[in-house]
Amino acid sequence: MIRGLSWRNFDFLLLGAIVLASAFGTAMIRSAVAGNEVLQPLITRQIYFALLGVVVIFSVASIDYRYWLALYRPIYFGIMIFLVSLSSFGQSAFGAQRWFTVGVLFLQPTEFAKIVAIIVLARYFEKAQNQPKDLRWALGGFLWAFGLIFWILLQPNLSNVVVLTVIFIAMLWINGLEIKQVLTLGLAAFGLGALAFPFLEPYQRARVMTFIFPDPNATYGATYNVQQALIAIGSGGFFGKGYGQGTQTQLRFLKVRHTDFIFSAVSEEFGMLGGILVILTLAFIVWRCIRAAQKSRDVSGSMIAFGVAILIFFQGAINIGVNLNVVPVSGLPLPFISYGGSGLTALMLGIGLVESVAMRHKQMEF
Repeated sequence: MIRGLSWRNFDFLLLGAIVLASAFGTAMIRSAVAGNEVLQPLITRQIYFALLGVVVIFSVASIDYRYWLALYRPIYFGIMIFLVSLSSFGQSAFGAQRWFTVGVLFLQPTEFAKIVAIIVLARYFEKAQNQPKDLRWALGGFLWAFGLIFWILLQPNLSNVVVLTVIFIAMLWINGLEIKQVLTLGLAAFGLGALAFPFLEPYQRARVMTFIFPDPNATYGATYNVQQALIAIGSGGFFGKGYGQGTQTQLRFLKVRHTDFIFSAVSEEFGMLGGILVILTLAFIVWRCIRAAQKSRDVSGSMIAFGVAILIFFQGAINIGVNLNVVPVSGLPLPFISYGGSGLTALMLGIGLVESVAMRHKQMEF
């Protein structure tokens, strides 16, 4: 397992940032539900998941990350079974099946699939580090990723397919793929997306079309939600209206304000200053993950830490971009801030893996 002295390398600054972000996120969820009796239980659930997440971080960190790599096959096929089962037993929302109902909770296997993909790809790039960085090498990693991407695409959950694709391409680049090849892959992915556009679900096509051709008179849907988000952000000014005092949030003009548009609620109540502090906190978390990756003693540990950093960065950037209307509405949560038990637990699992990597450095200088 671990030596007692290895705890001196535990990154308590990273843990502190995670606790700070989760606590602030829970406080914002409390404000965002705005006395809605239906959503009120979400506050307590988020607290429980945050506390569970801290336990998960310490538990996973105490186990050598290489044990998880050794179990990559059962972990990989186990999560695949969950993803396949969604088509028969999943809870539907917005035309997609993404949840299992477990009592009063919703379990989202896709959130954990992203962590599993990072583990499996980390193991692949460790084993293939001496291979020529050619098409065969890239294809080998793609097949592992595609095994999960395929079933997520069938839900359909396009936003998380994009997340997994970005993680895979970023890992290829970090492991030696030339930038021109990365750009080629990016252009190819964009082209495939354009070809696949007519076959997307109606709500997915609507999100893209309303982003390109917004309706200023919309009273519902993606355009309306973004309009209300921009009003909330703009009305917050520099210092905000105060906690629990945001009119767009408290009067419920801002929709899905505890998940997709929680950044707008933050900006309305804490202003541009609050939004910047949230961004800086997430940037600090990403930086600590990257530092752990740079200090790792092997490729697999480095890829785990880089993978988690990419996941947090990309999801955070897309969520904030949606709130600022610079990318189409995606449904991706703001890491550690938005409500979501499965999403928060999965991220805590990822941070636990990063801590496991950090604790087993030969040398750690922060």
